[in-house]
Amino acid sequence: MDYRNFEGYPDPTCCEALSLIELEEKKALRAFRPIIYVCSPYAGDIQRNVANARRYCRFAVEQGYIPIAPHLLFPQFLDDSDERERELGLFFGNALMSKCAEIWVFGDRISNGMAAEIRRARWKGYRLRYFTEDLKEV
Repeated sequence: MDYRNFEGYPDPTCCEALSLIELEEKKALRAFRPIIYVCSPYAGDIQRNVANARRYCRFAVEQGYIPIAPHLLFPQFLDDSDERERELGLFFGNALMSKCAEIWVFGDRISNGMAAEIRRARWKGYRLRYFTEDLKEV
């Protein structure tokens, strides 16, 4: 931060104010953000469901959370149509779920994979929150 104004004169008041604003912005970026697990459909209309999951993750970020969406990550290298690899992906998702503060369930339709995740979350006593497809909490 330059101590002088654009004409070259010392301007300590402006410099201090801008320095404080910059410091607050840096603190906000490093502020604590809880991790949430995004539970939404993948199977079926995969292209639409992936686009929705991305939108749900963006919504979580805008609400101050760190989203984890295993169905956006694991299909990148696991084959969801192979039952063994699908089960492995669900297992990995369960491991990640244990690290999350909350489970956010999105959409009006609960797929088989989502139902398994919700059952596990209830069994483990995790906090569940439900949202419609248009991001309204129910």
